[in-house]
Amino acid sequence: MVSLLVHAVLGLIVVAWLVASNRTIFSRPADGPLFSPLEVVYYVVGVASIAFGWYFNIRFVAENATAGGNLIHGPGSYPNFIRSQFATAASGSGISDYLIANVILLPLFTIIDGYRRGIRRPWLYFLSSFFTSFSFPLALYFATLERQRRHERSRQPVDA
Repeated sequence: MVSLLVHAVLGLIVVAWLVASNRTIFSRPADGPLFSPLEVVYYVVGVASIAFGWYFNIRFVAENATAGGNLIHGPGSYPNFIRSQFATAASGSGISDYLIANVILLPLFTIIDGYRRGIRRPWLYFLSSFFTSFSFPLALYFATLERQRRHERSRQPVDA
């Protein structure tokens, strides 16, 4: 269980670093509420994805914990965790799709698009996926884009 606590702390640190690196984006827009309804939806979905994923991660660790086991060998180790994800053809199909999306598409999209949009350290979205879930950094990125849109809208003059 210590490894899960370490993952949780690292996840919080990476998200805090990302928000601190982009204070202007995450500040309250000049007009409107602190969070738009769409931002709230993204945050709720992101947090729910962590809860669902961690529920199963905690179960895996609890069910496979052995005395003297560690992260390198034993039933609850990372290699066994990865092997278990390919235990059936169905799970192998799902996890291979997830791995391509998380390890290739998520960083390509968030890093390239993030730099284009002026987001500082957009690679932190990808890094956070190692400690949270795949869906959380994606939801956080979409919420960031919505927040940027709201800031831009508040700076534009309104036709009378």
